[in-house]
Order: sequence, then C-alpha cells, then structure tokens
Amino acid sequence: QVQLVESGGGLVQAGGSLRLSCAASGRSFSDYALGWFRQAPGKEREFVAAIAQNGISKYYAVSVNGRFTISRDNAKTTVYLQMNSLKPEDTAVYYCAARLRVSSAVRDYDYWGQGTQVTVSS
Repeated sequence: QVQLVESGGGLVQAGGSLRLSCAASGRSFSDYALGWFRQAPGKEREFVAAIAQNGISKYYAVSVNGRFTISRDNAKTTVYLQMNSLKPEDTAVYYCAARLRVSSAVRDYDYWGQGTQVTVSS
C-alpha cells in the first residue's frame, strides 16, 4: 500500500507558475513509478507526466511538454510537478498516482491521491 497526498494547488494568473508536491508514505517509495494526471470539469482524467523509479526517464503529455517538469526526491518520498507558463486550459484537479511500472494510462495506476485544485485565470 502507498498513500499519496498532493499539495501546492491554487489560483494563478495565466503565464504564472505553480509547483505541486505529492508526499508518499507506506511501502518503499523508490519501488514505484509516479504519474501526474488531471481532470477538468466534465472531462475524463488525462495523463500529464510520469517519472520512472530511476528519476531519469520522464514522459510528458504533448500539451504540457516544455512547460511542466516532473521530478522526484526519493529521500523525501515526494514527487513534484513544476508548472510554468500556465494557461487557462490547465485548470483542473491534479492527481498523483503510483504503480510499479511507468505508464501514461490512467487505468494502469494502482494508488491515487485525493487531488489538488489548480485554477488559471485569464
């Protein structure tokens, strides 16, 4: 079992930045690949970014590539999502998730946090 708790969401103007954090507890953090997903009102949950256990292999959705950066600190058992150049269309609830192999598919992930709201005003 892995427990995940997101933080760092909020209201920001377009062009601004936010850094989301996801603190993990439970089984060995370094065993897990981690992903960030988001869900806007009336839309399905979608992939944002993922990072493998080694912290080197990273994957991004086309819509955020070049603006968002995923990273992890295994010593702090935390995964981060640095979001720059935010756009109104980035508004959503952001979730972190964990599984044993890195993936971009929502259905593949076994453990989920409760989510944190990000709102980008125009």
